[in-house]
Amino acid sequence: MSTAYRWVMTEVGKPFEKVYFELTPPAPGEVCVEVAGCGVCHTDLGFLYDGVKTNSALPLALGHEISGRVIAAGVGCEASLGKAVIIPAVLPCYECDLCKRDLHNICRSQKMPGNDIQGGFATHINVPGHCLCDVDEALLAAAGLELADVSVVADAVTTPFQAAAQVDVKPGDLAIVIGVGGVGGYAVQIAHAMGATVIAIDVDSAKLESYREYGAALTLNATEYDTRSLKKAVQAFVKENGLRATEWKIFECSGSAPGQATAFSLLTFGATIAVVGFTMAKQEFRLSNLMAYHAKAQGNWGCAPSYYPDTLQLVLDGKIAMKPFTKQYPLSDINQIFADAHAHKLSARAILVP
Repeated sequence: MSTAYRWVMTEVGKPFEKVYFELTPPAPGEVCVEVAGCGVCHTDLGFLYDGVKTNSALPLALGHEISGRVIAAGVGCEASLGKAVIIPAVLPCYECDLCKRDLHNICRSQKMPGNDIQGGFATHINVPGHCLCDVDEALLAAAGLELADVSVVADAVTTPFQAAAQVDVKPGDLAIVIGVGGVGGYAVQIAHAMGATVIAIDVDSAKLESYREYGAALTLNATEYDTRSLKKAVQAFVKENGLRATEWKIFECSGSAPGQATAFSLLTFGATIAVVGFTMAKQEFRLSNLMAYHAKAQGNWGCAPSYYPDTLQLVLDGKIAMKPFTKQYPLSDINQIFADAHAHKLSARAILVP
C-alpha cells in the first residue's frame, strides 16, 4: 500500500510534527479509512496544552472526530470496503462482559483514536471495523454537505445526543445548556429537535445570539448575573411561559469550573445535570443538594455507536445545522489552527482536511 502521513504530538505544548509512514493492510476485524476530515476538539487542546495524558505513549496523532472512506478491509469487514463512514470517537470491543450487557461506554477495552490509538490528523487510519457509522452520500449531497463536514458528528454532535437521550429529553421539558461552543451549540439544537424549550447560557454574547436562530428560546450571558439572579431569571422565564418548575435537564457543556458551578446552582426538584464538558479543574460542591432535590448528576463519556445513525439522520433531515458552525482548513495548517483554537480566535469548529 502507498505512503501516508500523520501529524503527531511529541510533547506537551510543542508543535505537531509531520511524520510519513507506510500503510499496512488492516488486521482481521480492522479497516483502513482514508480520512476526509477530522475535527479539532476541546479534548485535543487538553492533550496538547493542558497536560491531559493520552493512554498511548507519545508520539501520537491526535484527533477523534473522523469521517472518510474505507479503502481496505481486513477479514470480517469486507462489507465495509468502499463505504463512506464516520468513525465513532470511542470504539467499544463488543466482546467483553460490559459490552454484552450494553454498557459500551465503560468498556475497558475500548479504543479512542488520538488517545488509545493513532488518531485522525492524518491521511489514513486503521481502526476496528465493527461499529462504523455508514454515510449515505446521496442523502449527504441532498443536504448540501460533504463527507468532511460530518466528521464532527463523531463527538461534537453524538456526545450531546447521547446526553439528551440518557436524561430522556422530551416535549414539555426545559433544557438548560451551559456553554454553547463546539459541543454545547449542538446540544441546543438537539434538545430543541427533541421538543424541549431551551435556555442557552454562555459568556459570549455573539455565540448566544447565533443560537437564537437554532433552537434557543432564551439566551443568558452569565457575566451579567450572579448565581442567585441567574436562577431567578430562569425561574421568571419558566413562569412566564407556563413551563414546569421541576425536572429541568441541565447540560454542562462548557468544560469549565464556572460552568460546572453554574450547573450545580441551577438544581431544582427532580432536575438532572448531564456532565458533558471536561475540565481538569477541581470543584467543591455540597452533594447533599442532590439528596434534598431528589436530583441526579449523569456523566457522559463519548457516545455509544448505536446512537450514531439517529444522530446523523437529524443532520441529514436539517434538524441539526452543521455548515454555520464549522469551517474546513488544510491539515497542513494544524499548528496554526491549534494555536488559534487555544487562543479562542476561531469562530467555528475547525475541520482539518488532508
